[in-house]
This record gives sequence, C-alpha cells and structure tokens, in this order.
Amino acid sequence: MRIVLSSDHGGVNLRREISQLLTDMNIEHVDMGCNCEGSVDYPDYGIPAAEKVASGEFDLGILICGTGIGMSISANKVKGIRCALVHDVFSAKMTKAHNDANMIAMGERVIGPGLAVEIVKAWLGSEFEGGRHANRIGKIAEYEGKSNL
Repeated sequence: MRIVLSSDHGGVNLRREISQLLTDMNIEHVDMGCNCEGSVDYPDYGIPAAEKVASGEFDLGILICGTGIGMSISANKVKGIRCALVHDVFSAKMTKAHNDANMIAMGERVIGPGLAVEIVKAWLGSEFEGGRHANRIGKIAEYEGKSNL
C-alpha cells in the first residue's frame, strides 16, 4: 500500500503526526508538503495529491488543512476520487466500508493529533463491503464519465 500525504499551511503539524504514524506502521508514503508557515492555497496541494491517487501512482491519500473542507472539495474535483471529510472514527470506518473512499481529509483546527491517529487507523483498517455499495459507487463513476468534472 502506498499513501500520499498533503496539506496546506493549516495542516502542517497534523500532517507530520500522520506521517510519523505511517512510518511507525511501516506503510510506504510520500509527503507532498507544504513545508511552510505562510499562507498557501489548498488546491495547489490537494489537487496534485488527488491526481496521484486517481492515476494509480498511490493507493490512498490523506489531506489536511485547517478544517479539511477545502482539501476535500478540491480533491473531489479529480475524476475517480472519493475523498471524505472525516472528524470521527465511525465516519472513517463507514466511508471505507460504504463509499470505498480512496482519500480522506481532516482539519487540524478541528481535531487533535490523538483523534487524527485513531481516524487514520480506523480508515486503513476498514474494508469496502461491496454489494449494494458497489452499485452506488458505480453510479458515481458513471456520472463522472458523463460530466465535465
């Protein structure tokens, strides 16, 4: 499994915590930054990370900004991405089980590092259930093929 991490200035500290978690779990990952304290634009970091997941270069992605909202919106503009904004463990489990989310977004200003670690563990430890959920994911993919996204 290969994971890409990315954040804007609002998620630098939490991204470093998650990077350490992945290292501790022996999960291959690449950190795409940002490595700055000044304000940057979240699409400049979220979209390239999402493109790497959509292309298959990475299996999954984790995005972090102040709230997670901007990153999740940006990532979901990339065809083939299902990025869920998660701030609790139950949602992290369910977005993998029911939505087969290939990316998650979190907000450093919303949750602390302890909860973020538990969210990532729950998401990575969950499996897509398929069945009726696969049909729903198929409908999203079908729409993506028809739309201008």
